Amino acid sequence: MASVKERLAEFSREAHELYLNQSVPYLEDPPDPLQFYRDWIGPNKPCIIRNAISHWPALSKWTPEYLRKKVGSKVISVAVTPNGYADAVDGDRFVMPEERKMSLSAVLDIIEGKVQQRGVFYVQKQSSNLLEELPELANDLEPQIPWMSTALGKSPDAVNFWLGEATAITSMHKDHYENIYCVISGEKNFILLPPTDRPFIPYGNHSNHYVPQSKPYTPTVTIVTVSLCQVCISQLFTVRGMMVPWIPLDPLDPDLDRYPQYGRARPIHFIVKAGEMLYLPSLWFHHVQQSHGCIAVNFWYDMEYDIKYNYFQLLEMLCGFPGST
Repeated sequence: MASVKERLAEFSREAHELYLNQSVPYLEDPPDPLQFYRDWIGPNKPCIIRNAISHWPALSKWTPEYLRKKVGSKVISVAVTPNGYADAVDGDRFVMPEERKMSLSAVLDIIEGKVQQRGVFYVQKQSSNLLEELPELANDLEPQIPWMSTALGKSPDAVNFWLGEATAITSMHKDHYENIYCVISGEKNFILLPPTDRPFIPYGNHSNHYVPQSKPYTPTVTIVTVSLCQVCISQLFTVRGMMVPWIPLDPLDPDLDRYPQYGRARPIHFIVKAGEMLYLPSLWFHHVQQSHGCIAVNFWYDMEYDIKYNYFQLLEMLCGFPGST
């Protein structure tokens, strides 16, 4: 009789054979809402839409000069790390960034090389920071993606603004959101893995740690369970040393001696360029890099906690998710 591990491997193989693509398909124009739900949201498959945001003023307006003039004096939240990895595993620790309050002009000075500072800087607050911290920019784009809101029957839960250095990395994780990710300038490099590859993705329990640039160690906020979105890292309470379940593997340089099962995963590598929009389905694992000074905006729509969520929770348990019983 086949073992659970063998059954899980077969489960992943069948998903790739039956309905998953080997690359991320392109759509040339904004889709019909019903068709988009039927072809992409329902099957939980990513795609890139090329001409969905071409009418946004942000695509031509959001130069460093414009941002300085429009919102340069606004104080925003900025993640600062020694090596570019925020909310990521370093050795056996889950390392969190220092969060600084800085003017947007000060961030642009660092990105443009006008000012030298220790660390890697990344505007990545995620808690609808575009609307909360930079509402003056909201008129340069749409408040929601109309056909996506129609398809899901809801408005986005958050609209996030991203700006950072090329060395800022988003470590591999998943979110419980339907994610519409729009690149305004530069480009984003994604690595995606479908939820059905979960049997090959390692998790571990790691003690939380905070690495400030210029201050002694202080307790900070972290996440209790990664079944919540990454933004919860900065919203839930914690104590120093709390164990955090997170993915220790770096998909850019996977240690297959330590994590041999990852060799059976089928990651998809691709680039989202300026003016393009990525539909990143809920529960897909993703790792993100960017070109220097890349600007992006994403819309998070809460996923439906339906049978898809039930099945994934069962998969997590079968895979031995840390803390599961």
